[in-house]
Amino acid sequence: MKTKSVLLVEDNPGDARLVREALKDSPDPLKLVVASDGQEALDMLKTLRPDIILLDLNLPKVDGRDVLKSIKSTPHLRRIPVVILSTSEAELDINNAYDAHANSYITKPLDFNQFTNIIHDIQHYWLGSCVVGPTPLN
Repeated sequence: MKTKSVLLVEDNPGDARLVREALKDSPDPLKLVVASDGQEALDMLKTLRPDIILLDLNLPKVDGRDVLKSIKSTPHLRRIPVVILSTSEAELDINNAYDAHANSYITKPLDFNQFTNIIHDIQHYWLGSCVVGPTPLN
């Protein structure tokens, strides 16, 4: 079985730790890679082809909105599912994310159990049930 990979783009170490904890008991092989800012994520995507990207919007260096636009406008990256994980519930942020072709927008819950359940749901759907086309390196 192929090891699935997740690129988490998150500048908050606490939220990154919560995602790591939620994914550590995965029944399937899973590799989590964390970028702490948007520029680091874009640099990683020059060679990394994750099966899914979990993207925060408010990031240092390069904002998550710009990272999303870059991913979805790059032919060899655009098929990678991008799930926005943000604290923002602003209608403008949600609409702009979908207009930029985000695959999903989820507001981070404050409750640990709810957060863990959401990460499990993302994993089950995007890494289990959903079929996504291959993403070539070039």
